[in-house]
Parts: sequence; structure tokens; C-alpha cells
Amino acid sequence: MNKLAKIGVSALCGSLAAVASAQAGEMSVSGGATATWSKGAPGTTGNPIGMNSGLTFTGSGELDNGTTFTLTVTHADQAAYSSANIVMTVPGLGTIGIDQGAGGQGIDRIDDMMPTAWEETTGTNVGTGMQTIAGVGGSSNIEWGLDSGMLPDGLSAHIAYSPSAGGSQANDKATGGTSGAQGSGWDVVIQHSGLSDGLNVFGGYSTIDVYTDATAGRTGDRNQVGFGATYAIGATTLGYQYTKDDIQAVSGTNYYENQAFGVSFNVNDDLSLSAGMHNSERNHTNGTTTEVEATSIQMAYSMGGASLKIAHTDVDNASYSTAVNNDKDGYTVALTLAF
Repeated sequence: MNKLAKIGVSALCGSLAAVASAQAGEMSVSGGATATWSKGAPGTTGNPIGMNSGLTFTGSGELDNGTTFTLTVTHADQAAYSSANIVMTVPGLGTIGIDQGAGGQGIDRIDDMMPTAWEETTGTNVGTGMQTIAGVGGSSNIEWGLDSGMLPDGLSAHIAYSPSAGGSQANDKATGGTSGAQGSGWDVVIQHSGLSDGLNVFGGYSTIDVYTDATAGRTGDRNQVGFGATYAIGATTLGYQYTKDDIQAVSGTNYYENQAFGVSFNVNDDLSLSAGMHNSERNHTNGTTTEVEATSIQMAYSMGGASLKIAHTDVDNASYSTAVNNDKDGYTVALTLAF
């Protein structure tokens, strides 16, 4: 990928310029241009042509004590910036990340770990409305990734905290508004890839304080858990995982319980194939249940700086509704040009 010219760290943003002990940094831009064509279930209307600008701006620098920092801002579509985070790597301590609810921190990093050729089963054009797990990763949070020297070989651990897991994102010198009955929360995630060649096991737990008064409509805190494994043998990777989101509502949804399976196969260095299934069961406080099931078959083919990706996805009872029009299937074709 080509990099843009280096600039001083003071050009990144006012907050980073305030770090007086920082050495000169640099900013680079990378990404790709993606065009998509999506065909939904019969009766779906609208223009099938989509576009993803996929720009990532990365600013980095180093402090006098060897601590490095990175600012990442992502522009994922044609309309607006979609996410941002700041990560500092402290020698002997690990990484400290501040995330604005873009996901990927806390237990959200293991919401779907299944091997795929392209996208998660729930990530194609056919909307599933499926509830998995996000923990504090769904809101602004701070995460500590322990330094590898503090842990046995192959083990990684991350701890994330949000003072208001229901709050909205805020700019500097501001506070995010509250949302719902959620208070502070924390997540812990552990992964281990050193038990056997090709095997990666993972697990995580999240708990979020919930106001349990009559207005909130909850009987206890919101707890989420996830665990599973992937195993690579030759060109094939297999995976299984389980997740649960225990909402503990007075009425309506009590909890969501999910299972996911996946298998991918690298035909060669350029071509990969995959098949995946994700099942989610919505358990109601009245004892009834509704299931969503999504399956996706995918292909990805690389041609130098370009890649072609195709997915066919089938969904039963999308958004936990048994209505006939909530059984869906569709195709997505994407062409990505990296730069």
C-alpha cells in the first residue's frame, strides 16, 4: 500500500499536540475502493449498487520512554467517518486503547470468531437482526491488553471498562448522553494459541450494571459470556463457538443464546472458500422461544491489488419474526481495489 507524505504530530489533532514529550510522528492513509452489487429476496426493492470508500487514517509517534501511540480514524462509507480509536503501547505493560464504540474491544472482539473467506455470516447484505454479544465494546471504553511478557507463551488477555455502557459517543471536553438503564461495566477476554499447533481457544465474560427499578424493567445486571475454538489443519480451518446475552428483563426478552459453526478452505494462495452457520435463540420471559438461523457460503479471489468476493446467505426468521417475509436469501458480489 502506498503511504502519504509524513507530517508533524501536531497536525494529527489538538489533543496529541499537547503531549510535549512526543517525538515527531507521522500520518499515513491506506484503504481500498469497494463496489458491491446485492440481490435480496423476492420482493426486495431499491438500487442494488453500493460503495465502500474504506479509508483508514493512521497517526503514530513515540514518547521519550519508548511508549508508542497510534490514532486510527476509519471512513467506511461515502457519507461519514465511522469510527476512531487511540492506542498506546507501553513497554512491559502492554497496550492501552480508547475506543469510541466502533467495536473490536472487550468481549466484542470474540462476538464471531468463525473462519470465513470474506465476511461473518451476519455481515452480508441479507439482514439477520441477530443479537450476539458486544459488552462494553458497544460504547466508549478503555481497554488494557496485557504485555505478552506478563503471560505464558501463546496466551493473550484483554480487560475493558466503560463508565457508562449505555452512553453515546462524545467529543473532547464533553460527555455522552445516557441511553437506557445501563451503567458502568467491564469485560475480560482470554485467548490461547499455544496449546497445540493450529488450535486457538478463546473465552470472555462481560457484566454491566443495570438499574433495577420499575422504569428500567430489569431484574438484575446484564451479563454476557462467549467461548469457542478454531482449529487449522493444512488448508482447512474449522470453528465452533457459543455466546449468551443475559438481559434479565421483567418482561419481553430474557436472554439470547447462540451457536456458530464455520469451515474455510484455502484452495491456493489466491482462492478461498467457506461455509458458516449461526443460530440464535431468543428466550422470552413467558417461556416461549424464537429462533433465527443464518447460513452463508462464500468465495474470495485475489488478483494482485484487487479482490473479488461473493456470498450467498440464507436466513430463517430474521429479527426473530416468524412472518413469511422474514425468511430471506440473497447474493452479494464485491470488487475491492486496495491502495
